[in-house]
Amino acid sequence: MNNIKVEILFPEFCNLFGDMYNMKYLKMCLPNAEFIETALDEIPAFVNEDVNLIYLGPMTEKTQEKVIARLFPYKHRIEELINKNVVFLFTGNALEVLGKYIENEDGSKIEGLGIFEVYSQRDMMHRHNSYLIGKYEDIEVLGFKSQFTMMYGDNSASYFLEVEKGIGINKESKLEGIKKNNFIGTYLIGPILILNPLFTKKVLEMIGVEPNIALEEDTMAAYEARLKELRKL
Repeated sequence: MNNIKVEILFPEFCNLFGDMYNMKYLKMCLPNAEFIETALDEIPAFVNEDVNLIYLGPMTEKTQEKVIARLFPYKHRIEELINKNVVFLFTGNALEVLGKYIENEDGSKIEGLGIFEVYSQRDMMHRHNSYLIGKYEDIEVLGFKSQFTMMYGDNSASYFLEVEKGIGINKESKLEGIKKNNFIGTYLIGPILILNPLFTKKVLEMIGVEPNIALEEDTMAAYEARLKELRKL
């Protein structure tokens, strides 16, 4: 496939935990692709043109509200693209903006885009940190979580990972994230594409290109070593 376009949404704000290296690594895997960096005050490219992958990374809680306001006019376009099997990768708390709402400790709610039938609850005095190993199709995915929120709702028909070690969308769940068609939303940070070369190959296949990844020997060695260490914890 020629003329691959990847849109990175709001990189000046949605860049916590080093997750922008997801896109830096993807650029190494797709050296001939066009990468579009859309600022928060700009109309996203996906609104008026076709793109092959849309990425949104982790952000602060205040930024979440701004991102919801920016994306809300394009809710139906996002739903259309998900139904057309466009690839999305949302990491960290980015997935929360597409839920029904985000609830603060005082019970007040920030309305989300409502694309997915899930909601999130904040607990800003207690940060959850953990490791995760989970199954996606025929591969194991690993990563880290660091979050002030937990997500609730039934994702049993649309989860991303079946958790082997760690928690799912909340402490009572063993189903992590959301996957619908080629949309993937996960709390995993790390960055996930560098930590998981086999998963990166899956993403490239979803885009429709040969699954040739950069620095494959090194990333595979690091993945296997890290997987072995996490199993011991």
